[in-house]
Amino acid sequence: MARPRRPQPTATHSRKQPPAAASSFGLSRLLGVLILVASVGGGVFWLMRPAPAGPVILISIDTLRADHLSVYGYGKGRTPNIDALARDGVVFDRAYAHAPQTLPSHTSMLTGQLPFEHGVRDNIGFAVKSDEVTMAALFKTAGYATGGFVSSYVLRPETGIGRGFDTYNADLPVGALDRPIAQVQRSGAATVAAALTWMNSHVDPKLFMFVHMYEPHRPYEPPAQFKDLEPYDGEIAAADVAVGTLLAELRRHDWYDSATIALVADHGEGLGDHGEEEHGLFLYEPTIRVPFILKLPKERGAGRRVPTPVQHIDLLPTFGAAAGFKPPAALRGRNLLPVATGVGTLAAQGIYSEAMMSRYHFGWSELTSLTDERYKFIRAPKAELYDLERDHAEATNLLGDRVQVVLAMRTGLEALIAGRGVDAPRSVSGEDRERLAALGYIGSSAVGAEVSGLTLPDPKDRSDVREAFVLAARAIGNLKFVEAADRLKWITTKDPGMSDAWNQYAQVLIRLGRDADAFKAYQEMLKLRPNAAPVLLDAATVLMKLQRYDEARAHARAAVSGEAVTAHQVLAKIALAQHNPEEALKEAAAAEQADPTLPMSDFVQGVLLHGKAQKDPSKYAEAIPFFQRAVQKIKGRTIQLNDVNYYLGDCLAQVGRVEEAEAAFRQEIALFPNLIRARNGLAMLYEAGGQPGATDRVISDMLAAVPTPATYASAAELWRVLGHPDKSAAVAAAARAKFGGQ
Repeated sequence: MARPRRPQPTATHSRKQPPAAASSFGLSRLLGVLILVASVGGGVFWLMRPAPAGPVILISIDTLRADHLSVYGYGKGRTPNIDALARDGVVFDRAYAHAPQTLPSHTSMLTGQLPFEHGVRDNIGFAVKSDEVTMAALFKTAGYATGGFVSSYVLRPETGIGRGFDTYNADLPVGALDRPIAQVQRSGAATVAAALTWMNSHVDPKLFMFVHMYEPHRPYEPPAQFKDLEPYDGEIAAADVAVGTLLAELRRHDWYDSATIALVADHGEGLGDHGEEEHGLFLYEPTIRVPFILKLPKERGAGRRVPTPVQHIDLLPTFGAAAGFKPPAALRGRNLLPVATGVGTLAAQGIYSEAMMSRYHFGWSELTSLTDERYKFIRAPKAELYDLERDHAEATNLLGDRVQVVLAMRTGLEALIAGRGVDAPRSVSGEDRERLAALGYIGSSAVGAEVSGLTLPDPKDRSDVREAFVLAARAIGNLKFVEAADRLKWITTKDPGMSDAWNQYAQVLIRLGRDADAFKAYQEMLKLRPNAAPVLLDAATVLMKLQRYDEARAHARAAVSGEAVTAHQVLAKIALAQHNPEEALKEAAAAEQADPTLPMSDFVQGVLLHGKAQKDPSKYAEAIPFFQRAVQKIKGRTIQLNDVNYYLGDCLAQVGRVEEAEAAFRQEIALFPNLIRARNGLAMLYEAGGQPGATDRVISDMLAAVPTPATYASAAELWRVLGHPDKSAAVAAAARAKFGGQ
């Protein structure tokens, strides 16, 4: 995608441009880079008195590229509310994220620390430390009511990102365990509505409010009124409407004029630039340059544009100065108020960013970078240097042409990260380490924390693998599982250290009914990431399907320290499969102890009664209250428990409560569209009720929604049981044509 030229801002202060010739870059610049990197505080913290009486609001729009807003020169979008906020505020033309991922980036915003300082290096396997001093806690100490409202499961409370807020609202739509965490989200409009309900409950405007919107994160599904725009721009337009709703409510309260508002993004989006469709892998401008608009009380500084590079960790000192509190002294960030209001300048500081996803998920080198007023240096096995003033698209690597610049920036970056290791995702306990060793996984990790990233493959050199991975993901999204399996198999052969490819391959193999092969794929992934509890649990679930119960139990037990709730759920289901009620109830109780919102004991009791009902049909009625209680208890959870509504529907159908059974089956289908038991139950319910047309629709929908060999086999068997051999034969023939075989 062509990138629009960066608009030339009106500078708020003059700065001397460094000459382009390498020969002019000497010791003075080397010392300057070292000083700006090593400095703590980055300049004078200007305290503005008195503290504003109005609210302080941080708006974060996830995955928003700066150059897709009209205020940064883009002409194809529709963002009137953000444009209006920019007119009332100060626009920072070069603002940077420290990581192109949601959780690490927001942790930097809310703690004022770089990723290697706060230790949150990836969306998965990391959490904010329990003793971390956060922006919310500082506002609370300063007498502000604090509320956080987020739109993505990535920022769920369990990550610790909500620490310090009086209210932290992550009431997301329910999702299934097999749904990618990045797709468990609610709309920005719904999040703003929750935020405004909280805001309107306060009479005193002395509030700190953090509002996070997940548009325009993939999948791009803009509302109908923005279908005329490109999908990414349509999602930005939807976020803009939500911003407008928030700002309008502030005006209704007469709080807008006194409010301090920062609108930023956590990172951008590749959109195909440099071969990256989304984000997380590279540190080029599309994914780490973000919008940053600061609206101050009484619109001080309105209309100013600041060309000096700024960063996420500058937010905390700036808000502290605006609200009248001092942030922790050791923070590197700078107070931006002097430059925003035109009363001072901004001390230069090298801006650090890192991309760790390639190491954690693909087994490739991590990337780190340093950006100053002119240049960006990217530390990688094949390092890169770009002149951002003359090469906005980062098309020409000047590594060999600016030797002294490279020396200074490499030295500065390495001084900054000296002694900072690669943090490992959640370590396992000694007991679980022994369990993993017994399973053959410990000690075989392909990329240990001690391995230098400079010795690993450079992500730039894996374009063929990256492209295959993107195509495989698209095939999965289009339900083309055979194609996806072929592409993923090629990737695992080409790059066997790519753990995410093994994981995707295993999941696709499960869809294709190849459970034994799926377990082998999980074994390969566990060799690369032996302490990955979710993978251990996925492997345990597959082993349970294969009736290899002892192995399944061993894998689930090895995951207890990392994912206690889910591990005990799986252990309870293994016990049920082995007809061991005492063990099932014990594990259910352990799951509930880890998470009291989980109705595992009721579920297990209901399943035990359901099993007895084959001999004593009266047990169906006895089981219903257990499942009903489980349904009620689980309503408030984001991640649901599969089969609860299925069993409830089956019991209700057995006792003749047809309408209630239909509702339960449909609820199970809505929550778990990839599981077919409830679809089969609903089809049988309609057939028994003399609704053959409805039966046809349910089975057709099932084949369309879950087009796997197992689904076709189930549909063929269902038609046979229902007395329609012709339809059974037709489905079997369609399966042979689609998947091959006899």
